Amino acid sequence: MKKPLGAQISHMLKDRGVDVVFGIPGVHNQEMYRGIEEAGITHVLARHEQGAGFMADGYARATGRPGVVYVITGPGLCNVMTPMGQGYTDSVPLLVLSSCLTEAQAQRGQLHQMKDQRAAAACVADWSCQADDAAAAYGLIERAFEEFALKRPRPKHIQVPIAQLEAEADPAPFPNQDALRTGAMAPDIGSVLSLLNISRRPLFILGGGSRSNLWRQILSQLGAACFTTYAGRGLVGTGYALDFGAMLPRPGSSEVIGSADLVIAVGAELGEVDLWRTDLGHDATLVRVDLDPEVLADRHRAAIKLQADGESFAHALWAATENAKPATGWLPEEVAEVRGRWRSEVDAERPGIVPVVDAVRAAMPADTMIYSDMTQFAYVAKEIWDMAYPYHWHHPTGFGTLGYALPAGIGGAVARRGKPTAVIAGDYGFQYTMQELGVAVELGLSLPIVLWDNGKLKEIEDSMVGSQIAPNAVEAKNPDFCKLAEAFGARSSAPNSVSEMQAAIRSAFDAPVPTLVRVTPEILNG
Repeated sequence: MKKPLGAQISHMLKDRGVDVVFGIPGVHNQEMYRGIEEAGITHVLARHEQGAGFMADGYARATGRPGVVYVITGPGLCNVMTPMGQGYTDSVPLLVLSSCLTEAQAQRGQLHQMKDQRAAAACVADWSCQADDAAAAYGLIERAFEEFALKRPRPKHIQVPIAQLEAEADPAPFPNQDALRTGAMAPDIGSVLSLLNISRRPLFILGGGSRSNLWRQILSQLGAACFTTYAGRGLVGTGYALDFGAMLPRPGSSEVIGSADLVIAVGAELGEVDLWRTDLGHDATLVRVDLDPEVLADRHRAAIKLQADGESFAHALWAATENAKPATGWLPEEVAEVRGRWRSEVDAERPGIVPVVDAVRAAMPADTMIYSDMTQFAYVAKEIWDMAYPYHWHHPTGFGTLGYALPAGIGGAVARRGKPTAVIAGDYGFQYTMQELGVAVELGLSLPIVLWDNGKLKEIEDSMVGSQIAPNAVEAKNPDFCKLAEAFGARSSAPNSVSEMQAAIRSAFDAPVPTLVRVTPEILNG
């Protein structure tokens, strides 16, 4: 049956497994809303397009499926570009569908007009394309879903002229047969096995692309030590005796890496935000396993490069080393001593936060999925909070935007109904997107929001002092966050002791609405 193209797009998305769309309707994209309910898709109404984009990001990270956003021409597209940039650096599958003007060059003074909207989005997306008819729209959506499955997942933007969204169109074709990823076949790991056979101190670095539940068994049977990037936390669970944790940014990690006689990095970009230094520190052979050729060709100059996904590599390695004799060069006592020293370093760098992080961790179920913002509390937690499950802590690592945690946590909670989800934010970043509290209340989400309120941009203040700059513009008058939360219909708590804080967090997981738990550095004095 013919329908306006905007409605047909919703039906096409539903046929490809999309059940939730985030966005804000406007006169320029209202045709995209014509078919949402008919297709059986749930729409989550954000308070700002930036919030909609972060919600889709959180949903995608929680489910592994693309997060979909509907936005209007011009300002709507501009507002969602920050989440697109975050999704690009953190490899998140986002599909942003926007309207656009039919003609934007010859006629000036149009509503929501931009000089080149498509080109603007291309700066922060994997690609940005315009569909000038139904066939092009269907083809681009199909391409986006294929690439989400087969390539490094990154945001795609498709814009459709308003007149085309309104025009009658035939239904989209049925979904194609899923493509068979060549990486699903076992990669040739003969060269890696040869090196492992003679290695006494093999060291693995596991990144966010290392997706497999076999890593703990593989490391154990090889006698290998490991680091994880922030995105790879939880891949080996907790308590593995040769796990150095997510401590790559520690200056001393280069010395540890330099003591290995084989380094194998899987699904790890090893960029600035992973290391916070130029060199990895290795002297031994470096093996890189990654889907992205750009990563394989980077400055670390790996001796052996395998273009493969982490899961396929892990399965091949597990099968090939099942009867391997474990290496004996790493000692648990060595790892424990180094990790203890690094924990003390973290505590000295940002005094007073480590014990609060430990207390928050003890109050949350081990399978809680956490969304954090750019705040000192999260910086400390990412290094010392060992995760029991992989892909359960999401942070705006690459682009490094403020305001990520709350809307992303909402998207994650929508995807994880009935499972524990939590938000950790700082007082300043929270104010970027705090209006999305209204969405969480409307949806009835049992979402604890741990707000670290030190009354300033403390990380920037510390950086200024370290650079011998007199601190300025690092303090702002905060609102009463508890009253603010209650004004939105949420619950709130301002605990005066660690035990009160833990009780508030535990009860928040069962509350019928989100709960803001305001925590200050003075809580340790309570």
